Amino acid sequence: MFPLRLAWPPAKNKRVDPVRLLSIALLGVDKPNSPEQNRGTNGLTPLPASYKTHSQPTFRTYQYCFFSTTSRACLNMASGSEGAGNPPTKLQRPPNRLGLEKSSYLLQHAHNPVDWYPWGQEAFDKAKQEDKPIFLSVGYSTCHWCHVMERESFEDEEIGKILSDNFVCIKVDREERPDVDKVYMTFVQATSGGGGWPMSVWLTPDLRPFLGGTYFPPRDSGRRPGLKTVLARIMEQWVDNRDGLESSGERVLEALKKGTSIATNPGETPPPAPDVAYRCFAQLAHSYEEEYGGFRDSPKFPSPVNLMFLMSFWSVNRSSSEGAEALQMTLHTLRMMALGGIHDHVGQGFHRYSTDSSWHVPHFEKMLYDQAQLAVAYVTAYQVSGEQVFSDVAQDILLYVSRDLSDKSGGFYSAEDADSLPALGGTEKREGAFCVWTWLEIRELLPAVVDGATGGATEADIFMHHYGVKEQGNVDPEQDPHGELQGQNVLIVRYSVELTAARFALTVEKVSKLLASARAKMAEVRKSRPAPHLDTKMLASWNGLMLSGFARVGSVLDDKALLERAVHAARFLKEHLWDAERQIILHSCYRGDEMEVEQGVSPIAGFLDDYAFVICGLLDLYEATLETDWLRWAEELQERQDHLLWDAEGGGYYCSNPADPTILLRLKQDQDGAEPSPNSVSSLNLLRLSHYTGRKDWSQRSQQLLAAFSDRLTRVPIALPEMVRGSMANHYTPKQVVICGERDAPDTSVLLATVNSLFLPHKLFRRDFGSQSLSHNESVTAIIPKENCADWL
Repeated sequence: MFPLRLAWPPAKNKRVDPVRLLSIALLGVDKPNSPEQNRGTNGLTPLPASYKTHSQPTFRTYQYCFFSTTSRACLNMASGSEGAGNPPTKLQRPPNRLGLEKSSYLLQHAHNPVDWYPWGQEAFDKAKQEDKPIFLSVGYSTCHWCHVMERESFEDEEIGKILSDNFVCIKVDREERPDVDKVYMTFVQATSGGGGWPMSVWLTPDLRPFLGGTYFPPRDSGRRPGLKTVLARIMEQWVDNRDGLESSGERVLEALKKGTSIATNPGETPPPAPDVAYRCFAQLAHSYEEEYGGFRDSPKFPSPVNLMFLMSFWSVNRSSSEGAEALQMTLHTLRMMALGGIHDHVGQGFHRYSTDSSWHVPHFEKMLYDQAQLAVAYVTAYQVSGEQVFSDVAQDILLYVSRDLSDKSGGFYSAEDADSLPALGGTEKREGAFCVWTWLEIRELLPAVVDGATGGATEADIFMHHYGVKEQGNVDPEQDPHGELQGQNVLIVRYSVELTAARFALTVEKVSKLLASARAKMAEVRKSRPAPHLDTKMLASWNGLMLSGFARVGSVLDDKALLERAVHAARFLKEHLWDAERQIILHSCYRGDEMEVEQGVSPIAGFLDDYAFVICGLLDLYEATLETDWLRWAEELQERQDHLLWDAEGGGYYCSNPADPTILLRLKQDQDGAEPSPNSVSSLNLLRLSHYTGRKDWSQRSQQLLAAFSDRLTRVPIALPEMVRGSMANHYTPKQVVICGERDAPDTSVLLATVNSLFLPHKLFRRDFGSQSLSHNESVTAIIPKENCADWL
């Protein structure tokens, strides 16, 4: 989300300025423009490359900060090795309340010496009864800096006692409660210009935030105050200046309600789609990095929403220079990502993002939503270009997901951690330890001399040449500020197979087989290494994205096994994450100790992204299989989404139930980031369903949704490339392809495969089987006989 520029006057009462007092106490300065506060943008100190954020920020993220409604102060962030000595060893304490939870992240904190509560009424009541401020800590189980803050601060007995005695401490898994995370991250971003995880926010007993930041080191180091000092100052202010804290919190909350409001003005219509699309293209072209692709220098995120927009833009501008440029940007970015270290060349799949501009050294966690969207992006690039490499990468991603992120029930797990124990032993986890290699390891694993290779080269020589392996390691120290990757190598393709073959006087076929054999041997070695933590939480939203991944790749490649896996995933969603009695989607379920699927004590009702992403997945599955049951369930879910989350006055959908009194902001996500905005996805879902069912009200609702986001689409469409695709789909008349043929006839299957192999972003697809025809939709533009389908398309 972009930083909010809120307009409220500075506090006129100079006596009531709690953060100014806190700044004096912590920083030893009384001037808002002191040198310590003037470093970096807006007087804040930018984070080092090592700071890991979960989603793709379009804002600058900041170092150790504390923020309030009237002023801010930021200091350098302590590293994991700084502070008052080494962090204490984790003791085998009895579990706190979090031991009863199902979330992996909450369970990671179940043995902290902190009196943690999960988000819920019990904690809220305690805060009111004891009249204590709330300390809200938000993170997720595969978050590197969340692990650091737990080890340094939440495992510290002294800090744990301070927190437990003076605050009501609430721990939230942001993936489990995205509604809570969005509200308080909006506060942190609005009052600082940045954010990230772990997120630390202090609230009044009625949940109003008054102070917030991200990571805090445990203790002071030089001029850097630690969490212990910050807690002491907040306790003083709670006693001495409570009215100031509460009034500031109320003021910023009211400003946030106004600043985050998204609604249609009377009589407003969506902006013209071609104009919005050209502006989005121009903004992406301006931010494009030509050498390695992507849309910033570093850190670099995969940004599949950008790539999917660019391919859709090309599809309607094929003869223009802008269309050609859009396609070049997309294909180059996808090629460079596939060659880079962000792509796991041994274990398949993609890491979260690259810390450098060349896609070399990644942040090593692997997220389900990245795999899902990148599989679709790569298979779409294959449709567009016909280049086999893109098909291979799409299948590579799904191989990883099938092997490592799949539950036997059909569901998909959320993520794989970046950190793990070193292969050679040690008690402290290191980032990337599972994935990286020393020069000596590879040389010992691949010692055989290759017949015919120049200079008596071994398999190791050829492999290390191809993947850029160096004896001293190939990681730039700037990408390794804590020295975790010293002497290690992150595999990155430095030469084409053709060039590597020429270098060693071998055939391309022989080198290809040698490299594949070497990767297989290295994969076996990995199996003996300590594995990173696997978050086995299964989310409806991310499972919906992955359902689309398997359905889309399976249909394009005409791969029956992938389509069967997609059907298995859809059945899982209906069995385990659909409450038929209450007619709602459930947000999450979990793998139990006996490998069975479990629900939490209080199942969490689904959010907008759960509905939108699952509906999209079901529509993709319907188009891949033409099984009408999936279309009917998509209709049913869309009706429930409309009933629960549609804003009848302002247009668009709320991210969560607007009637929930504990969620203080009624937000409509207005940015496509690491995941697309569910409003963006809904703009396309509504249109597709309208054409399939003949319901014109859904087409009108798609238009109303786009109108609600008119200002954003007009000014900064780069923030909503997926919604721009929705705008384009509303503008360009869709081709509804109807195939006439016997359901199980081989030539009908060939015809389906032909249609699916082509990139037609504005097509609607159905089969006509006589009495089993889906609808009498008036938008059918062509019925394609089997004889000339390819020519017509």
